[in-house]
Amino acid sequence: MSITPSAAPPSLSYELYPPVNRDATEGVFNSIEALQATNPDYVSVTYSGTHARRRASLELIEHLIQNTRLRPLAHLTCVGESRQSLENLIRHFISLGVRGVLALRGDLPTDPDGWRGEFPFARYLIELIREVETEHSAALAGGRLGVGVAAYPIQHPESPSFEHDVEVLLAKERSGANYAITQVYFRPEEYTNLVDAARRAGVGIPIIPGVIPLNSLKRLNRLASMTGVEPDPILAHALETASSDAERHYIGVNAAVTLARRAFDDGAPGVHLYTFNDHRGSLDVIERLELPRTRAQVSNSWAARAAV
Repeated sequence: MSITPSAAPPSLSYELYPPVNRDATEGVFNSIEALQATNPDYVSVTYSGTHARRRASLELIEHLIQNTRLRPLAHLTCVGESRQSLENLIRHFISLGVRGVLALRGDLPTDPDGWRGEFPFARYLIELIREVETEHSAALAGGRLGVGVAAYPIQHPESPSFEHDVEVLLAKERSGANYAITQVYFRPEEYTNLVDAARRAGVGIPIIPGVIPLNSLKRLNRLASMTGVEPDPILAHALETASSDAERHYIGVNAAVTLARRAFDDGAPGVHLYTFNDHRGSLDVIERLELPRTRAQVSNSWAARAAV
C-alpha cells in the first residue's frame, strides 16, 4: 500500500466483544493491552443480547475510558428499546466520556411476537442521538458525537435488493451519520461495488471496510450464520483442509490482508478489524499492511504479544 506524503494516514480501528464470563475477561484485557500498542483511532464495543451482556458492554466501555488510552466507539441498537431508554443510554455514554457511537438497528427478536422497540430503523436512532447531543453541548465543549453506521457490501438478508441497501445508507447519512463501517465480506470486488454504487447514489460519507482474519472453519460458518453472508467457498476449503493451526492462522490473515489492500487501492480511508477478541490475527494483518501510523508500534508490540 502506498500513501502520499500529503495524505492523511489511514484510520485503524478494532471491534471487541464484552466478556461473557469471568474466564473470558482475562483474554479480553490481554487483547486490549496488545491492541493499545498499535495506537488505533478507536475501539468499538458491541452492545446486544441479554441485560447481563449489555451491562458487560457498559463496564468494558468504562474500563477503556478509565484505564487505557483507547477511545471507545459505543455500539447502540434500537431493537427492543423505548425512546426513553435510548435517551438514557446516550446521556450515560456522554457522561462516561464516550464521544463516538455506532448506531445500529440490531437483530430482530426471534419470537415473532417479541417487542421490536419504538424505532424500526437506525436512521431514527441517529436523529435521536443528534437531538440528545444538542442538550449536552457544554459537556461536549460545543462539539458533536461521531456517529457511525453499518453498510452492506452484500445485500442484507432482509432487504429487497442491494440498491435498497444503498438508499438506506443514504438515508442514514441524511439523518446525521458521519461515516460507515461495512459488514464482513469475503470478495475484494464487493467493497468496490458498494463504494461505486453509494457514490452514484449521492452518499458522501467515508465507507470503511470491515475485515476479519478468520482462523477456523467453525468460526467462518458461525459468522455466516450470524450475518447472513454466504462464506467464500475457497476460504472455507482452505481452512477445512489446512494441516495445522499455524496454517489456518496464515490463511485467515492472508485473506484479510488481500481484502484490505484492495480496499486501500480503491481509496478506502482506513480499515476496521473484527477481532473476535483474538488480537493475534489483527496484529499480523496490520503488520503486513505496513500502515504508516503503526509500523513502530507494531514492532514494539511483539513482547506484549508473546507474553499473552
